[in-house]
Amino acid sequence: MHEDGSPTGDPEQRRAEDDGPGRVESGSADSSGVPYYVRYQDEPEPRAHRSARWTLAAVLLALYGAMLAYRVLIAGRLEQTALFYVGLPALIAVTIVLVARPRSPGGVTMGALTIGLLLAGPMLGEGVICLVIAAPLFYLVAGIMIFALNRLTRDDGPAGPRALVALPLVAVLALEGVGGLTYLPRDSAGSAERLVDATPGQVAAALGAAPEYGDVESTLLTALPFPAPVEARGGGLQVGARRVVEFRGRPFLGLSAPSTPRGMTLEVVQSEIGADGGRVVFLVTDDTTVARWLDLRQAEATWTAEGGKTRLSWTLSYERTYDPSWYFGPVQEYAMGEAAAYLADTFAAGAVAAGTPAEGGREW
Repeated sequence: MHEDGSPTGDPEQRRAEDDGPGRVESGSADSSGVPYYVRYQDEPEPRAHRSARWTLAAVLLALYGAMLAYRVLIAGRLEQTALFYVGLPALIAVTIVLVARPRSPGGVTMGALTIGLLLAGPMLGEGVICLVIAAPLFYLVAGIMIFALNRLTRDDGPAGPRALVALPLVAVLALEGVGGLTYLPRDSAGSAERLVDATPGQVAAALGAAPEYGDVESTLLTALPFPAPVEARGGGLQVGARRVVEFRGRPFLGLSAPSTPRGMTLEVVQSEIGADGGRVVFLVTDDTTVARWLDLRQAEATWTAEGGKTRLSWTLSYERTYDPSWYFGPVQEYAMGEAAAYLADTFAAGAVAAGTPAEGGREW
């Protein structure tokens, strides 16, 4: 052996000595033809390799289990309940942490969750909107479960038992929506108002005519693939007057996927119009636009004279159909508030553009 620790002797002789019955050559060789490294066949597999295989198996098992659970929820019509949005990420976290016990359970679980979301997106069609909205909820629930399970399995101190509190808490949250259970009221509304540089008669004229829809400027509504209104047919503000609004659907499965047309039919059920303002209530009688995400009931427009201008308010009343309520409640209320603001801006622009003020008290 040389002073630097390298072996002496003929390379062929060294290779012959290494090629005993208990060795196997692997990897590439240097210029002399001697392999860079050899390994005994009966040598135990490195722990890192075993851990990697267990982690991969746990990830696949977790995703497969989540897919089966989703099918069961679909069959039971529970896909809009917290059992889906809270239960599935909890199931993925529990499976990975308890089966693989990786050194970085958080990273592995979040990675598996991200893969699952990316794979599920193209298959959900319009449901991808709910998937995008619910993504932070998935990561939040998974993070809570990872924290609690880590404390339970790796902490011998008093913090371990205290982490048990998180498990029944997640279980209770996951039950919302099952059997009609809800923790917050389902009926809600989104509102917005604008001070319009127009008379009450001009505002009434704009509300009674078919509007010209512009681009949606809301960050939330443009970031998500919500259908956009393109045309309205019908007019009038008297009871029984109807509106048919056409929406342009957006492709969900890629740029080449065709748009799916959507529509909404509304009917005036209450109308009170005076010289200084008024109130009109539109009942939603048919909806193929937002019905998948919430149950839109009615749209109410009120306007009153204020300092030489007119204050116009829109209120969209709906029923929340997704759980958990503490998450989807604020999200849907904010989205409906943005939609009401879009309507207020649209009809305010129409009122300003109106040429001749309409007579107060006239039915349109």
